[in-house]
Amino acid sequence: MAAVSDVNQFVATQDGGNPFTGPPQGDNPFAKITDNVVRVMAAPRPPRAWYIAFGISLSLLTMFFGSIGWVAWTGIGAWGNMMPVSWAFPIVNFVFWIGIGHAGTLISAILFLLRQNWRTSINRFAEAMTIFAVVCAAIFPGVHIGRPWLPYYMFPIPNQMGMWPQFRSPLEWDVFAVSTYATTSILFWYMGMIPDFATFRDRSKSVAKRISYGILAMGWRGSSRQWHRYERAYLILSALATPLVLSVHSVVSFDFATAQLPGWHATIFPPYFVAGAIFGGFAMVVVLAVPARQFFGLKRIITIDHLELMNKIMIATGLLVGYAYGMEFFIAWYGGNRTEGFTFVNRAFGPYAWAYWTMITCNVLSPQLFWFRKLRRNPWVTLAIGMVINVGMWFERFVIICTSLARDFLPSSWGYYIPTPVDFMTLGGSFGLFFTLFLLFCRYLPMVAMSEVKAFHPSVLAHAHGGGSHGDHH
Repeated sequence: MAAVSDVNQFVATQDGGNPFTGPPQGDNPFAKITDNVVRVMAAPRPPRAWYIAFGISLSLLTMFFGSIGWVAWTGIGAWGNMMPVSWAFPIVNFVFWIGIGHAGTLISAILFLLRQNWRTSINRFAEAMTIFAVVCAAIFPGVHIGRPWLPYYMFPIPNQMGMWPQFRSPLEWDVFAVSTYATTSILFWYMGMIPDFATFRDRSKSVAKRISYGILAMGWRGSSRQWHRYERAYLILSALATPLVLSVHSVVSFDFATAQLPGWHATIFPPYFVAGAIFGGFAMVVVLAVPARQFFGLKRIITIDHLELMNKIMIATGLLVGYAYGMEFFIAWYGGNRTEGFTFVNRAFGPYAWAYWTMITCNVLSPQLFWFRKLRRNPWVTLAIGMVINVGMWFERFVIICTSLARDFLPSSWGYYIPTPVDFMTLGGSFGLFFTLFLLFCRYLPMVAMSEVKAFHPSVLAHAHGGGSHGDHH
């Protein structure tokens, strides 16, 4: 950490004595990085594409709250939930959004601890994505219980009914796992933005913005003492957040793995869910990063190399997910349990075969295109495959939940789940909530961790290793 402190002091010197107030100075790379990020906040109005996207997202958000209000008013029968498929779109959406948030913690915490410097250009996107995905996920269980006005029944406090949560239930574990994950992620996200809030504070022209960003910056001035404490706190939060990458989605998988239902009762679920969450999370990062770098002028900060590295991670995690799909069938055959075997054959060739093969196509076949370097380095191909993977990851959760429940132990209890328009409105509206929050983040908060990008600029690293002057290495 001492080397990083030296680097940050060098950044301050090269930026004109103050890393936040120094104006652009010719070809100074640090001033250019600051200008590229601050320009979005300082501009009187964002690009037209931002307004179009925000209008669409706001419309979907209105639909989301309308559909949630309708479900709260009429009951969850407004959704297509039925017996035996009592868990349907709401829990599918919950698991999907929790998974989306995993790449944020992985990029921010684990890659930081592993000293993977390429994370600095994309970690802020990923952290924001984590927060907004958890917000979307947290809504669904509360509404799915049928009485969203009584959420405090899930917490270990006395209530008027004398009821206490069943702490042996993995559903109760979810409450603690997700709330811990959200709290740590918010602290980690905010901690990383403090130096950048100071940049915004000193570059703002309006009094209101200067006051707002000044409050958020918490008196940051970039002194050596502040950098030392900041880096120590950032390291501690990284260490705290790292176990959450493995624990949170493992706990979510226990919702299924601890049940006796064929298709759910599997020990492979925790690593399978974690790999799938990282896979889908990175896909969402590229879906957000490619348009942002295009419309906000961040091509020099979020480069093709960054996209290629994320695509390589998606190849690796996609292969893990494909292995898990195959291993489920192998274990069902090897275990000799006829009911288990029927469940998996029914997934692939039963009434929900269309959903299963959509999942296989999106999650197993489409990432194989990334083996070709030309496609791996094409941002628009990356965007398209990222969107396809997100569709596939949603269908994975649908297949796990709905196909296992639709055909119960007795044929007399079989059913076919058909979602209602309210189901689709709630699903589409959750994307409206996610993208509305993300677009507001792009407009008013630092999209890129400027201080971290500067700290690992080639000229800074050359200085830190005893190289020549700044001009000799740029």
